[in-house]
Amino acid sequence: MSIVAAFMVPHPPMIVPQIGGGRQRQIQATIDAYEKVAEEIAALAPETILISSPHSVMYADYFHVSPGVKAKGSFAEFGVPEVNFHLEYDEEFVDAVSARAAERNFPAGTLGERKRELDHGTMVPLWFILKKYKDFKLVRTGLSGLDLTKHYEFGKMLAETADALDRRVVYVASGDLSHKLQTYGPYGFAEEGPVYDRRIMETCGNARFGELFDFDETFLEKAAECGHRSFVIMAGALDGLSVKATQYSHEDVTGVGYGICSFYPQGVDDSRHFLAQRLQSESQKLEEKRNQSDAYVRLARASAEHFVKTGRLLKMPDWVPKELLEAKAGAFVSVHEHGKLRGCIGTISPVRASLAEEILRNAVSAVSEDPRFDPVEEEELPWLEISVDVLGEAEPVESEAQLDPKKYGVIVQSGMRRGLLLPDLDGVDTVSQQIAICRQKGGISANAPVKLYRFEVIRHY
Repeated sequence: MSIVAAFMVPHPPMIVPQIGGGRQRQIQATIDAYEKVAEEIAALAPETILISSPHSVMYADYFHVSPGVKAKGSFAEFGVPEVNFHLEYDEEFVDAVSARAAERNFPAGTLGERKRELDHGTMVPLWFILKKYKDFKLVRTGLSGLDLTKHYEFGKMLAETADALDRRVVYVASGDLSHKLQTYGPYGFAEEGPVYDRRIMETCGNARFGELFDFDETFLEKAAECGHRSFVIMAGALDGLSVKATQYSHEDVTGVGYGICSFYPQGVDDSRHFLAQRLQSESQKLEEKRNQSDAYVRLARASAEHFVKTGRLLKMPDWVPKELLEAKAGAFVSVHEHGKLRGCIGTISPVRASLAEEILRNAVSAVSEDPRFDPVEEEELPWLEISVDVLGEAEPVESEAQLDPKKYGVIVQSGMRRGLLLPDLDGVDTVSQQIAICRQKGGISANAPVKLYRFEVIRHY
């Protein structure tokens, strides 16, 4: 067990007295807990402190690990450049985890550094730690836009690297909780905010790390949290270990949630391989869904899988029912993986000889041509959820009052530019959201005059 302890901490810059100017006393419980964390880290005397920060370099599909020999930064952007930091990076650790990722074709490493200076999500924890302890090297990682299972897997990889190097490591998961806890706060209030804080403190305060996967992406977005993925990486670093968890503090008086917990490994516990358990459960559910899928989804899946495996289009299967071969309609094929969108391509109106052909071709496009994503790889196929939306005829509307985001899809057109959004999508709750997304997808400016169309769909899972 090279990870000797882990800590969940927030990173409000105001907690640093030179920045807070007295305001930091609002969160005195957080300060007191932070001091305790720093004392415990000093007592552990780690060789390396590993910090994951939401404000480090972040990519949609890659975990960035900061390279180099030296680490430096300051709170200049908060008006106090005199509070600065100079540390050494653990180059051997960084090289080793990068090599391990490359061997497994896992998206992590030192590529793509955009900003060398330490971010405040890293410096706030360091400000407390360095007052008590200085004899360590730093490893700094960012988060990514990948799903939660990848974050947990990355945490496991960090722990494996520490074990291979026989390095004594403390893990610090930097991250604030919800930013929407009070109406007077800087980000306002959302009902999901307090729910998130309550759930995450119960989950982490009791080391029930398997429940971290149960936080839906849409819920996380509405709660406006910033630390969840950091906490998931930490959980992965403690995979398969019995953990003694202690909650030190939780405050929400500024409108942002600050939670502090400690996690001390107690020994091997085979019942705590949470990623393996999650994947097994997910696999069973996906198999049940596939067995219940109708011909629309079966055709889309068969087409997508055949193309990913062979690079060729599937010939129309003999089992495709007559209704798909004779009907004509636009159709969208949507692909999700571990709860996150992985591809979505379709046609607004029929462009092929039949609906079956429409589905077959659009399934290929969804897994290989969506410009937002890399093409789907064969190892991803078991984890894909596929749905098919068959579009009704679009009709013009006179005003937004005739739209309903749960019932109608929307087409927004300005000249030759056009953006479309399907109905009943997670996280899209208002007409204004629908239209804004359509404008963005179609490259239509916010002030450009537009024509609105609505359509209904029949969704097949």
